[in-house]
Amino acid sequence: MTTIIRRAIRDDAALLHALAVATFALACPPGTTPEAIADFIGTHLSEARFGDYLADPARDLFIGEVDGTPAGYTMLVFAEPSDPDVASVVTVRPTAELSKVYVLEGFHGSGLARELVGATVDAARERGAASVWLGVNELNPNANRFYEKQGFERVGTKKFLVGERWEDDFVRTLEL
Repeated sequence: MTTIIRRAIRDDAALLHALAVATFALACPPGTTPEAIADFIGTHLSEARFGDYLADPARDLFIGEVDGTPAGYTMLVFAEPSDPDVASVVTVRPTAELSKVYVLEGFHGSGLARELVGATVDAARERGAASVWLGVNELNPNANRFYEKQGFERVGTKKFLVGERWEDDFVRTLEL
């Protein structure tokens, strides 16, 4: 199995949207409705939104390919946390947000997520971040175990809106 992690380019907006459609629901907590998932994808993970993300110099997106097949992606945001709950618990600055980490279900456990996160953390370090933070649903034990193994420590909580329902997320940080 050959894995390649590459920076996404403007022409990847449709590919990133397709990956988001296939992966977003995998990270949602039990009880998230199909309508809420579709609304979130349409609002935040559409091809147009990925075009915006790719054009934003404060963001880096990475795509993981396994044997030539796109199988996952990450997005890093270089900005101070705007959420007051996050800002109060992320104390090592400057920081960057690991905003998205999604891998197709068939590639869970393959090491792809670890490689994607590693490349993304390296990019944060290269751009001068002293820490990386993320939010992960508290009802997603697999993701929480994964982030713990990658060195992300739980430092607080925040709310995350999916559809009309507020979810509870753990805030995790990694000092670089």
